[in-house]
Amino acid sequence: MVGALDAAKPGGVRFVGGCVRNTLMGRPVDDIDLATQLRPDAVIAALQAAGLRAIPTGYDHGTITALVGEVPFEITTLRRDVETDGRRAVVAFTQDWAEDAARRDFRFNALYAEPDGTLHDPTGGGVQDAAAGKVIFIGDPDQRLQEDYLRILRFYRFNAWYGAAIDGAGQAACARRAAGLSHIAGERIWKEIEKLLRAPDPALALEAMEAAGVLLQVLPGASAAGFRAFTEIVDTPWDPLRRLMALLPRDEVAAARIAKALRLSNAERDRIMAWAASEVALPRDMPAPAARAAAYRLGHRTFFDRLYTQMARDGAAPWQAVHDAVDGWGRPSFPLRGQDLVDLGWSGPDIGAALQDLEAWWIGEDFQPGRSELLARLNSPPPQSR
Repeated sequence: MVGALDAAKPGGVRFVGGCVRNTLMGRPVDDIDLATQLRPDAVIAALQAAGLRAIPTGYDHGTITALVGEVPFEITTLRRDVETDGRRAVVAFTQDWAEDAARRDFRFNALYAEPDGTLHDPTGGGVQDAAAGKVIFIGDPDQRLQEDYLRILRFYRFNAWYGAAIDGAGQAACARRAAGLSHIAGERIWKEIEKLLRAPDPALALEAMEAAGVLLQVLPGASAAGFRAFTEIVDTPWDPLRRLMALLPRDEVAAARIAKALRLSNAERDRIMAWAASEVALPRDMPAPAARAAAYRLGHRTFFDRLYTQMARDGAAPWQAVHDAVDGWGRPSFPLRGQDLVDLGWSGPDIGAALQDLEAWWIGEDFQPGRSELLARLNSPPPQSR
């Protein structure tokens, strides 16, 4: 693929961005992007001539996706910004690598490598930033943010994944421009926050977001105060939705507002609402059978969503016995079904009421009674036959 593009314009294609940055930092490379001096129609022609599929995913903005087998590669024509409004840009194509670099966000994202490995650093700081773990805006940070306010969240997301310390100039600019995020669609905000929360340890970035006023701008009521404790306690630290819960107050109204603002999927919304709901309280002094009963009624995931966020707020010790009572416990299935009562002559709504009573007793007995004990407990004929 690269050979086909380079044959169409020798020296006119380079690897760019994350694949170059991560290679320098010794990090895994998830996807490969290329930049080229070729116009989009010439990119398509070169790919097709090489027998490769070309998809015009962002043709007007210069981006063509090449499929090599089932692996996608994004190829984008060099661009310069003509007009920006904080959400999107009007671009023009250029032949100038420095112009293309100047419109990018951070210096270590504006690194280019030729197919033979020759490295180019047009901003003059990207290589050093990658080596030092610094996330530094290209040029004036305020200007970069006014071009696209989503870069505020990208600043913290890249710090969560790659930053060794928060750059002061970038932090100050994000604080000054935080209100600009009100112009960004909720699903785009959640996409950035979710990526940030998938980082192994995003605590430093979240604390910087809070200090800059950015956290409250995108997540009203949120606090990063207990997040470090949460990541130390939780067994599954790469669950972004549970990490989101750790930032929020457990309040149904607030959770519903956040779910709507971020345009969470139905499944994400349902999970966060189940976590926030007031039913089935978890008192820290609950005995083991009561803890298992709560886990049965809530379901394991909701139970641990609540338990881990509570442990982060109160400290792990007061909740350890509750945790141990459920950790490793397999949620049992109620041994009876409606057909069992039908076989005994029961019918109509009496079946549901009887099963509900039996299940409540079974839960209260710590799930110990078996099928025969439950059937024996009926010890009376169906109501309609009395």
